[in-house]
Amino acid sequence: MPAKNINPQPSGGSPTRELDRSRKASRAKPERVSLALQGGGAYGAFTWGVLDRLLEEEISFDAVSGASIGAINAALLASGLAKDGPDGARETLDAFWTKLSRMGILNRLLPPELLQAASALGVGSPYQFNPLDLNPVRDLLAHEIDFDAIQTGAPVRLLLSATRVSDGALRIFREQDVTLDVVLASSCVPQLHHAVSINGEPHWDGGFAANPPLIELIGASKVSDVLLVQIIPMNGADLPRTKKEIEHRLNQITFNSPLKGELEAISTMKKLSRADGDASPSGLSRKVQRLRLHQLAAEDHVPGLAEASILNVDASFLSELRDAGRRAGDIWLSDQRSLTEETL
Repeated sequence: MPAKNINPQPSGGSPTRELDRSRKASRAKPERVSLALQGGGAYGAFTWGVLDRLLEEEISFDAVSGASIGAINAALLASGLAKDGPDGARETLDAFWTKLSRMGILNRLLPPELLQAASALGVGSPYQFNPLDLNPVRDLLAHEIDFDAIQTGAPVRLLLSATRVSDGALRIFREQDVTLDVVLASSCVPQLHHAVSINGEPHWDGGFAANPPLIELIGASKVSDVLLVQIIPMNGADLPRTKKEIEHRLNQITFNSPLKGELEAISTMKKLSRADGDASPSGLSRKVQRLRLHQLAAEDHVPGLAEASILNVDASFLSELRDAGRRAGDIWLSDQRSLTEETL
C-alpha cells in the first residue's frame, strides 16, 4: 500500500486518510525532513524499521518529536547520529531493540503470577505491587543512549513530550534538556511504574498529552516536509466484548485522540489562513501554509496489528514489525522519487 501525503481536513472523513491531490505540484523529493514519532509500546519496532531504511538512504533530519516509545526512538536516533552519523544511528537502534527482545522487558517486567495475584486482591497500583519501582528499561536506556552527546552535539533538534500529572499539561523537552529521566517520563506507563519526577514535578507518559507533538514540531522545524510515523491503529476490529478487548480498544482510542486533535487543529489553521488572506501571518501560520505532511501508518503495512498486544516484545514479532517498517519506508522513498520525476 503506498505511503500517504496528508492534507488534513476539518471534516468529512478521517484527517489521516486524506490524500494530497496535488502531487504534481509538489516539489522534488525532500532531502531533509522532520519526523513525528508516535508512541505505542512494542509497535515502536515499526518505527525502528522506517528509520533504519531512511538512514540507509542517508535522508537527513531537521527536527524530531516523539512520545513514549517514539521519544525513546528519537533519543536513540539523536544519540547515534551524534556519535557516528547514520551508521551510528542504525547501530544504536538495532542494539536497543535487539536487547529489548532478549530481555522481554515489556511483558516480563514482573512475574505474571504476581500481577494476577495483585489484580485479584485489588492491588492495582505500582506503588503497591512494585514498591521499588523496578524498571529494567532504565538500565538499558542508560547504556544505549549517550545523553551528553544529545545535549551538546545532536545534529537534530528534539521535542519529547511528557504529561504533567498535577494538571495534565503537555511538557515539551528540547535536546539540551533531554536526560534519562526525561525519556523515562515520556514513556512512563502509570499502571506499571511510579511517576518520574522532573524538577520536583511528577510526570507520566507523553502520549496522554501529545502523541506525538505535531504543532510544536512544525513551529520548530526549518523544513516544510514532516513525516508522521503512526503506529497505533486508528481502526479496530469488530465490536469488542470481553474486558480485555474493551480495554485494548479504549487504549487505542485514548492514545490516538491527541494526534487526531492536532491534525484537526492544523487543518483549521490552514483553512482560516486561506480564508482571511493572512496579510501579515505569524511565523507558525506561514509554516502551516507551507507544510507538506506525509504519513506512514503501521496498520497499513502490518496485517492484524489492531489485535496485537503492544506488550509483545518477542523477537519474531519485533522483527516482523521492523521489516514492515523498512518496506513502508522504501515505499515512501519510491513515491518521493516518482514525484521528483513528475516535476522534471
